[in-house]
Amino acid sequence: MGKNRHSYLLFFVHPYLLFFVHCYLLITTRNGKLIRAYKSTYKRNGTLNLFVALDIASGFITGKVTRYKTREDFLAFMDTIVKEYSKTTEIHVILDNYCTHKKNDLWLNNNPNVHFHYTPTSASWLNMVEIWFGIFSIKSLKGASFRSTDELMEHIEIYIEKYNKNCQPFKWRKREVKGAQLKNNIENLCN
Repeated sequence: MGKNRHSYLLFFVHPYLLFFVHCYLLITTRNGKLIRAYKSTYKRNGTLNLFVALDIASGFITGKVTRYKTREDFLAFMDTIVKEYSKTTEIHVILDNYCTHKKNDLWLNNNPNVHFHYTPTSASWLNMVEIWFGIFSIKSLKGASFRSTDELMEHIEIYIEKYNKNCQPFKWRKREVKGAQLKNNIENLCN
């Protein structure tokens, strides 16, 4: 992670990742092509929680998979983050309004260089780490099956390690909105 005087971390808790084994079969289409078809049923093999912090200066991801999503797990993760920086580095952590992120005054008092900032309710899209979760979901989890939570935990840790080898900071881009798009957006807001 970056070791600047000020570090800005975007933090996200992915609530309960569900992992299961997909049931699928091979079927032949009308033109004779063999394809995989997923059944609408699956076997659920448990859940995990994933804490992720994104250093916006470098794009580096720090992640920790936990069995549960408790305040103690959150603070233990924050302890691992804080250890990466000197006590004189100001650390600004952007959080959503999840309950484990609140009421941590004692921990914050013991870590005066850490500052929590909260995104408005229903505005998690403002948190840049959501971009990383989109990439992670599409490139790593989409269509995947895991027989156990241990298998999934190992998969996540390997993905984060490989991602960090070539990580780069995300860049916000201004998107030009044309007249018709703007009109449709305004009409949708008014409905």
